[in-house]
Amino acid sequence: MSTVSLARVPDIVQGAGALETLGQSLSGRVPKGSAVMLAADPGLKANGCVDAATAALSATGFGVVAYSDIKSDPSMAQVDAAVALARAERVTAVVALGGGSAMDVGKTIAGIAGGAAAAAHYGLCANPFPATRLVSVCIPTTSGTGSEATRTAVLADAAGAKVWLWGDELKPALIVLDPALTTGLPAALTAATGIDALVHAIEASTNANANALNDLYCHQAIRLVVKYLVRAVETPRDLDARAGLQWAATAAGIGIDNCGTAIAHNIGHALASLRPVHHGRAVGLALRVTLGWNCEADADGRFAAVAALIGEGADAKRLPLAFDRLLRQAGVKVSLAGEGHDQVTPAELAKQMARPENEAMRRSNRRPVADPDLLTFATAVLTAR
Repeated sequence: MSTVSLARVPDIVQGAGALETLGQSLSGRVPKGSAVMLAADPGLKANGCVDAATAALSATGFGVVAYSDIKSDPSMAQVDAAVALARAERVTAVVALGGGSAMDVGKTIAGIAGGAAAAAHYGLCANPFPATRLVSVCIPTTSGTGSEATRTAVLADAAGAKVWLWGDELKPALIVLDPALTTGLPAALTAATGIDALVHAIEASTNANANALNDLYCHQAIRLVVKYLVRAVETPRDLDARAGLQWAATAAGIGIDNCGTAIAHNIGHALASLRPVHHGRAVGLALRVTLGWNCEADADGRFAAVAALIGEGADAKRLPLAFDRLLRQAGVKVSLAGEGHDQVTPAELAKQMARPENEAMRRSNRRPVADPDLLTFATAVLTAR
């Protein structure tokens, strides 16, 4: 009998208006009156989210150090600049406000600011994190990455390759889920981020590391995405739908924190390393072309269980079409034609998929992935219509 281990789950505050409790929730975790870094997506200043978070911190006596030089697919250089500021201002906590990029940046700042090395020093677990870390809080404004619940950050190195940082030092102390923060998300991003959560949950519950206890999180995430994704796309200010997707993203984040992902994430990360493409959409397109192949080897019924959750009965053969249908109903474009990927050859993508930073996701796939399979999947993603 194999040993199963489930990692700690951060404290969670959830509900419409939860952002207003940020200062109160942070009190007692760090010294009163100390400086707190607010690492926020730059676009959140215009919609008032940054001001609201600043007000919630200031009202309880915290000084706020703002950092907003955060871009999609953040780089180690951006993190290093923020860490230098955090050290100079002697901040005691980092609040990450935004999507997966902001949360990965915020978590990494908190994890490495207590040391002297740059972010690259910790890539791919090359070196241990500093013994001391800052308190970190994650406030997601999208519902997909699940970064708020994980020990992982993904940052681009100097060459542009996506590199994993991993360790409990990166996991936040507190998650604040406020569905009102997600209502302004455009339909395309609502769809892509929701699909990201769904792919997380499917891969974590079907890969080689999956276990029955972690399935509790993954299966609930699948139920919630199926129930609420299209509804949130069509009715963006529906707080029940938005809250459902937030819970799905966090539950799926817990799922991948325990069991990881698989080949769809391998492809998604490789694809984004070559040309810009939203992560959620990338992994959704990758799962679409690998799901049928994976479902052929479903001896333990894990894919059949997912099919049942999606409403197809316990029949793994029905899952690929059901997933494709949900992608399209949510408005996710499955073709990459005309988006710059026309210059990427299947061989180039397959080579990127085989790189060391993507190897762990390949190894985690329940069905072994051979080199010829990489080329098959790369061709299918790049030529999908």
